[in-house]
Amino acid sequence: MSKLFVRTLREDPVDAEVPSHRLLVRAGYIRRAAPGIYSWLPLGLRVYKKVENIVREEMNAIGAQELQFPALLPREPYEATGRWTDYGAGIFRLKDRKGNDYLLGPTHEEMFTLVVKELYSSYKDLPVWLYQIQTKYRDEARPRAGLIRGREFVMKDSYSFDIDDAGLDASYAAHREAYIRTFERFGFDYVIVKATSGAMGGSKSEEFLASSPVGEDTYVRCTKCDYAANVEAVQVRPPAPVAYDDAPAAHAEDTPDTPTIQTLVDHLNAAFPREDRPWNAGDTLKNVLVVLKHADGTREPLAIGLPGDREVDQKRLEGMLEPTEVEAMDEKDFAKYPSLVKGYIGPAELGEKSESGIRYLVDPRIVEGTRWVTGANVHGSHVLDLVAGRDFTPDGTIEAAEVRDGDPCPNCDDGTLETARGIEMGHIFQLGRKYADALGLQVLDENGKLVTVTMGSYGIGVSRAVPVIAEDNHDELGLIWPREVAPADVHLVATGKDAAVFEAASKLADDLSAAGLDVIYDDRPKVSPGVKFKDAELIGVPTIVTVGRGLADGNVEVKDRRSGERTDVPVGDAVTHLVGVVRS
Repeated sequence: MSKLFVRTLREDPVDAEVPSHRLLVRAGYIRRAAPGIYSWLPLGLRVYKKVENIVREEMNAIGAQELQFPALLPREPYEATGRWTDYGAGIFRLKDRKGNDYLLGPTHEEMFTLVVKELYSSYKDLPVWLYQIQTKYRDEARPRAGLIRGREFVMKDSYSFDIDDAGLDASYAAHREAYIRTFERFGFDYVIVKATSGAMGGSKSEEFLASSPVGEDTYVRCTKCDYAANVEAVQVRPPAPVAYDDAPAAHAEDTPDTPTIQTLVDHLNAAFPREDRPWNAGDTLKNVLVVLKHADGTREPLAIGLPGDREVDQKRLEGMLEPTEVEAMDEKDFAKYPSLVKGYIGPAELGEKSESGIRYLVDPRIVEGTRWVTGANVHGSHVLDLVAGRDFTPDGTIEAAEVRDGDPCPNCDDGTLETARGIEMGHIFQLGRKYADALGLQVLDENGKLVTVTMGSYGIGVSRAVPVIAEDNHDELGLIWPREVAPADVHLVATGKDAAVFEAASKLADDLSAAGLDVIYDDRPKVSPGVKFKDAELIGVPTIVTVGRGLADGNVEVKDRRSGERTDVPVGDAVTHLVGVVRS
C-alpha cells in the first residue's frame, strides 16, 4: 500500500448518483476524465481485466474466435447499411486531413460482415463465430452513473454466421448458454427478458438485465408463468372486438373548462351520469401529438391515441420507432394544423385521410366496437359514444402506453405483471440477413447456388460489468467483491508500531505470494489502524488478514469481508488456511 498508486477518499464525489460510482471513486478504482469518460486506476484495471477474462474464457469455450477491429472506422460500410444516417447525433463523426469521413465505432456489425465476405465463400466454411472485446464510442446526451452509462466503454460483441435459419437457432442457443455461465460467474442477480431489436434489426431478441433499483431499464415479470420482458417489448393482448349494433350514435356535448382528463371525468359524472357506474379516466380517449425527427432532418407529426388513464411511455415509444428521435409537439409545430384544438383533439381530425393528414396510431386496447369519450375538435366540447370501427378508423396500432403493475400477462390467462428495474448487461439478437443483404455477404451452398448468410449478434457490457457487480456487492462500509473478480485474494493489514509485527506481516505477504495468492499488503508505517481498517473495508477484498496484537499469542486474525466473521489462526497455519479459503 505504501507503493500502490491509490488514494482513498472519505467524502463522496459530488457528481456520484449511484453507490457503485461513489464507491469506485472513493476506493481509488477510477477517476473521471470528462463527462461519461473515465480512467482505470491500478485497482480498477485489475477488476476489469478479471471481468474481461471471464468473458473471454466463456466465449472461447464454445469455439468462438477472438479478433480485433479498429475503433476508427470508415464511413462507407455504414453508409451501405444506412446507419451513418440512422445513428443521427448518437455517434462521433470526424474527418481526416484529406476530408474523408470517419466515425468512432459504436458497434461493428458492418466490419464483421465484410471480413467474412472477404475471406469465406462456401457453406463448408460455416458456421463461424467471431468476437472482439473492443472500446466503443457513443455520444450519449446524458451520461450518468459513472461507468454504467458513458460515452466511451468496452463491449464484447460477437457474431455468428450460418448458412440457414436452423444454424442460426443453434448458434443463438450456444451463445445464450455461454451468457448464462458468464453472468453466473460475475456474481450478481440477473434476469433474462424478451427485448426489442431496435436499430439493430432482426427477429428474436433477449436482454440479460442485472436486477438493480438504480437501473434505467424497466422490465416486467408474470406472477404465474415464466414470462419476462423489457417494457419496450411488452405486447398488449388486445381485448376481443365488441358488438356495437345497439350503441347510440356519437353525439357532441358541451364540456366547458375540461382541457384535462380529470376535469373531463368530473364534468361527465356531474352532467352525464352513467347508470351502471361512475365515469373514469379509462373511458376517455386521449390523443397525444409528437414529432418524429428523422435522420435526414425531416420532421413528421404523429398522433397517438390511448386510454385516458394511461400515459405515453417515452422509452416504449422510442423503442417502437428507433432509430428515429421523438419529441413532444411544440407550439410552432402545432400552429401548422389550425384544424386541431388543443385540449379537445379527437379522431375526426386525425389520420392520413383527414384534413390534418397526421398519421394516427392507437393503443391495441382500442379495438373495434369499444366506445369512447374524446375531443370534438371544438373548444369546450367532447364527443360521447364514439365507437372504434364505426365512427373512426386509425391508421394502425402502436405499443406506446405505460405498462403498470397488475396489467394482464400477454402469455397466460391467470397471471398479472409486476414491474422491476434493471441494468442492461447483455443483449442477444437473431439479426437474420439485414447486414448480409446490405453488404452482399453470400456463399455457395451444397448445390453450388449463391445464398445469403444469416447472422446473429451478441453483446456484453464488459466495462459496465464492473460497476454492476459493485452495485450488487457493497455495504455501508464499502465494496465487497466476489472472489473471482476481486483485485486481490487477501488484504493484509499490519497494525501498531512494533517492528516484529511488520516483519511477520511482510513474511506472511511473501509466503502467500509464493503460494500463488494475490496480496495487497498495507505496510504503511505511520497510518493508524483505524484508517487501515477503513481502507480495507472500502477497497473490498473478500478476505482481510490482520497482523497485530494477536501476534503475541502466535495468531493472526482472518476476517470474511462479506459476513464479518472473524477467526484467529496460528501464524504457522495461516498460509495453508488462507489458500484453502481462497480456493474453496
